[in-house]
Amino acid sequence: MQRDIESPYAWWRLAAALALMTIGGAGMYAMAVALPAVQAEFGVARGDASLPYTLTMIAFGLGGVAMGRFADRYGAMATAFVGAAGSGAGFIASGFAGNLWQFSLAQAVLIGFFGIASTFAPLVADIGQWFERRRGIAVSIVMCGNYLAGALWPPVMQHFFETAGWRNTLVGVGVFCLAAMPLLALALRARPPAGAVDRAGPARSTRGAAADTARPLGMSPGTLTVLLSAAGVGCCVAMSMPQVHIVAYCGDLGYAAARGAEMLSLMLGFGIASRLASGWVADRIGGLRTLLLGAVLQMVALALFLPFRQLEALYVVSALFGLFQGGLVPSYALVVREYFDPREAGVRTGTVLMATLFGMALGGWMPGAIFDATGSYRAAFVNGIAWNAVTTAIALFLLQRSRGAPYLRLSIPK
Repeated sequence: MQRDIESPYAWWRLAAALALMTIGGAGMYAMAVALPAVQAEFGVARGDASLPYTLTMIAFGLGGVAMGRFADRYGAMATAFVGAAGSGAGFIASGFAGNLWQFSLAQAVLIGFFGIASTFAPLVADIGQWFERRRGIAVSIVMCGNYLAGALWPPVMQHFFETAGWRNTLVGVGVFCLAAMPLLALALRARPPAGAVDRAGPARSTRGAAADTARPLGMSPGTLTVLLSAAGVGCCVAMSMPQVHIVAYCGDLGYAAARGAEMLSLMLGFGIASRLASGWVADRIGGLRTLLLGAVLQMVALALFLPFRQLEALYVVSALFGLFQGGLVPSYALVVREYFDPREAGVRTGTVLMATLFGMALGGWMPGAIFDATGSYRAAFVNGIAWNAVTTAIALFLLQRSRGAPYLRLSIPK
């Protein structure tokens, strides 16, 4: 099979990467479903029970940079094997954890740093080098694996939590990762075509002002990385609030945990449609405009959680939240590919996505702490809206610079 940019092999590779991210992404959503069970098992407060998720997202972010460098040097296949070992061992160790700290370490170090991190940023960066004309939709498709994981794993885990217990369920997921992920990793054996770097190039003039990888948007690469990272933190603090706490929130409102798991699945299922649509849009308007559009729509959706508490309304709002925010994270990867040197794809993508994961970590813990302090999630939703406003402001600023607006030149060492 011919192995060139946008060849049939590139699409097969995309399918394998999508499957790997779907399986590897189980670790991102296990804690959202397990939160009530873990809190009851270890007898801790809601904020303390949220800590494993926070540590996992921090480790996931740090691992994204490390695994991005690893992938730049050794290729996506080797990185995927690391992810299989980390996810498998992490789920099994979590199932046997005797206390909250053992559980947190298994989640953070094995699942976060080695497991999820190996099947996220490295795969996004890799697929970006196998497509040019359809790069936006290709990157969005592979990043749908993150949402496919969110749509598939929560109801499956909730079912087995109720029938087999949460410990046995986590061990079973670990065994599945060890069995399935190495087989899929073999499909990533080939390295990107020799012309991929040259043909990827910096941003085209259709994306706004002509880009220079030495001075993207008229600033140093380090400055643009910092601004994108700050935007990533803001949007993901807001994004993680419903994703992590919807099950617990439904329980507080008097609804069964299964209803919350269904809302999470619905939220992330609609996120798949959103990511595909955003890829199509980004191929036409660019990553920066797609980032701004997603930030505004997510803020609207988050605000809709405030006035509605009825079960039917929460299903609708969850679906809208997924539909509105699904294109945010892929837009960062597209901006990186448009404005940075493609030879730094792994580490730059990993750095910016690390920031989004720090936002997810902070946004996973912060609502629990706010709930413990106030006895309600209302202030937590307002907090998420405020963080989302930061992302919107940064996106507006960068978009203006892409149009050649006369801003002061910024410079942070590369």
